[in-house]
Amino acid sequence: MVEERVTTYETPASSHTTVIHEGPDRSSSGMGWLFGIVLLIAVLVAVYFLAVRNGNESAKDNAIANAAQQVGTAAQKVGTAAEDAADNLNTK
Repeated sequence: MVEERVTTYETPASSHTTVIHEGPDRSSSGMGWLFGIVLLIAVLVAVYFLAVRNGNESAKDNAIANAAQQVGTAAQKVGTAAEDAADNLNTK
């Protein structure tokens, strides 16, 4: 338990009070450092998972854009084939 000693000095101009707390010296057990390291690791893991999720969304967006482009190309080929078929009917 911490002991407290109060000493009062009085001079003619003013009084001065000093409070002295005596007890065991504080020693660091390393819990602050351990907590800081665990917190840092948790933040790094969260950033990693957010980055991976955003990367997956970008891959999905790119796949959708590529599929849409392929559909457009196929539609253009069908249009060209229809024009060729129409030209062949007109020439016969």
